[in-house]
Amino acid sequence: MDCFYAAVHMRDDPALRGRPVVIGGRPEGRGVIAAASYEARAFGVHSAMPSSRAVRLCPDLVFIPPDFRRYSRESEKIFAIYREITPLVQAVSIDEAYLDVTEHLGAWGTATAVAKEIRRRVRDERGLTVSVGVGPNRLIAKIASDFHKPDGLTVVPPQKVQAFLDPLPVRRLHGVGPATERALADLGVQTVADLRARAREALADRFGLKLGRLLWEFSRGLDDRPVETHRERKSLGTENTYPADLRDLAAMDEELDRMAAEVAAGLARRELATCTVTLKVRYDDFTTLTRSRTFTFPVCSAGPIAAAARDLLRKTDAAARPVRLLGVTASNLLQGQMEQLWLFEEPAARVE
Repeated sequence: MDCFYAAVHMRDDPALRGRPVVIGGRPEGRGVIAAASYEARAFGVHSAMPSSRAVRLCPDLVFIPPDFRRYSRESEKIFAIYREITPLVQAVSIDEAYLDVTEHLGAWGTATAVAKEIRRRVRDERGLTVSVGVGPNRLIAKIASDFHKPDGLTVVPPQKVQAFLDPLPVRRLHGVGPATERALADLGVQTVADLRARAREALADRFGLKLGRLLWEFSRGLDDRPVETHRERKSLGTENTYPADLRDLAAMDEELDRMAAEVAAGLARRELATCTVTLKVRYDDFTTLTRSRTFTFPVCSAGPIAAAARDLLRKTDAAARPVRLLGVTASNLLQGQMEQLWLFEEPAARVE
């Protein structure tokens, strides 16, 4: 999806169209940009940027607080369109997915025609734009989807894969982050063509067998990763950064109760139970720590999750240090909303 969070608000409020819109906290607090419209990006504003810096780059920014439930509902409607076209849909995030249409071309006949149909339906039914990359595998389709945004369509036929990849910087390849990019630059490797000229054994010696093999294969456009329609969720959580530091334990407890209720609601929607609750605390100096509690039996309701989080909070220095961020996460998830009922009080959980 193109600039998804901002695009939803701009669709629903015509007064925002054409204006530099950002989703995030206000600059007078300690807000951070979660998303920026293309009009805002023209000024150098981007996600993860402090709001205070963003407003210096563009004083006319329109700040909108995030509404993640709204985005989630919109995402579900868009993904429903995808699944009407092919059952092989892998969600990467709330606004990005891989679709395997190899055996689901239907009346359209070609993957390019399918891509055009997806763009048409999302535009007509949801009033939003989506950029699509078409390629013989996930690697190529992902890279292609970032070309010609917004509202773009880039098609890379199998016979043109190498010509498409060769001039690109190596950072475009999946698995090449800043550290690997620097290491490759030290070897004189800047483009995919440079990388393709390196022997497989040399890459394995420098980066290890797994990454070395991936670099060698990806530089040749080879990617056998399937589109995975079912991915096991490993955790579910929420966190919040506060515009003013929390200094009172009672106020922190209220926040943990709210977060526990949100996590429990998420577990209920997915019919899951959790064995482990993790508390995240970040102090005013950005020192961050986590504390975990593992239960004897799975839980799924807000009460025990909140009780564990509050108890874990007291095993930190939160009572004596200003707290910038709090978070609660459920992990070790099990399918089914099972929960032990206790005749007397619940036995103590194991603290890690």
